[in-house]
Amino acid sequence: MDSDQLRATVVGFVGAFAVLGVLLYLVGVGDLVAVLRDASLPLVALVVLATLCWLAAWSVALRTVLGVLGVSLSVPRSFLVLNGAMFSNNVTPFGQAGGEPVTALLISKVADTEYERGLAAIASVDTLNFVPSVTLALVGAAYFATETTFGTRLRFATGVVVALALVVPGAVYVGWRNRYALEDRVVGALVPAIRRVAALLPIFSAPSEESVESRIGHFFGAIERVATDRTGIAVSLAASTLGWTFQMVGLYVAFLAIDQPVPFSAMLFVVPMGAIAGVTPLPGGAGGIEAVLVAVLVALPSVSVTATTALGAVVIYRGAVYWVPVILGGVVVSVVGADSVG
Repeated sequence: MDSDQLRATVVGFVGAFAVLGVLLYLVGVGDLVAVLRDASLPLVALVVLATLCWLAAWSVALRTVLGVLGVSLSVPRSFLVLNGAMFSNNVTPFGQAGGEPVTALLISKVADTEYERGLAAIASVDTLNFVPSVTLALVGAAYFATETTFGTRLRFATGVVVALALVVPGAVYVGWRNRYALEDRVVGALVPAIRRVAALLPIFSAPSEESVESRIGHFFGAIERVATDRTGIAVSLAASTLGWTFQMVGLYVAFLAIDQPVPFSAMLFVVPMGAIAGVTPLPGGAGGIEAVLVAVLVALPSVSVTATTALGAVVIYRGAVYWVPVILGGVVVSVVGADSVG
């Protein structure tokens, strides 16, 4: 990690701690500690188990996409690589967008494949994971719209989901229809930029324009292979949806752990809304996701929980979905890094 990346990561964590600090101040540290102290440890363990099931499901999606690209990876290795990917997302700013380059490097080393293919694989998986999250959020919003009247915060949250459901697929469609022109523009922008970097850093040898064009062409070609494989897309979407379901189970059980049961239907809307906060410039969305989860939970009339109760469950849930892949993935990244140095 270079100095700029390190500085951005440190600033990101400072921002995350600041958001969490404000959240704790508003809720009350003493009240939160009291809620967590009485939590059922066996149910907390179930939250961790649900987290592992979520990671296993998403690793199936990653393995499927890599298989479409001609990369064979065993089930255990897929699971470990997925955790490495989540580690990268959780410790770099802007979540998935910031972690994808690191994840692509990890995939290329573990699977012994080209970097461009690894980048295409993780970009495809992240895109496919978006579809079930928005779909489930829309289903949840439609359900609650028939049960209760939305307040200002819920109307805004629903508006964000609807906008994403329209804008993101539209952007993907336009990009796909113009993929060859987009490829030419990327090549035209990257080649001069790489040459300027090479001029500033004599130890860096600038690749030829043909080499850059070939590598970018391989990336777009890999994306096209994934996009045109219907079986691979179907399996990946099913695995992704299953993973989202396990995340919802995790938050649902977290409420049971503090003896504050809530309707499982609320998880359809709440969990995807929290994931949307992952686009903030905070490592893994830390701080932002917690704040959004608490705000949405408190705003849902059918849930009827206080901010303290909501934060208590969110702390248990996020403690699992954030730290389990950070710990497992950190070990994977460290081992792979050590092997590459050796």
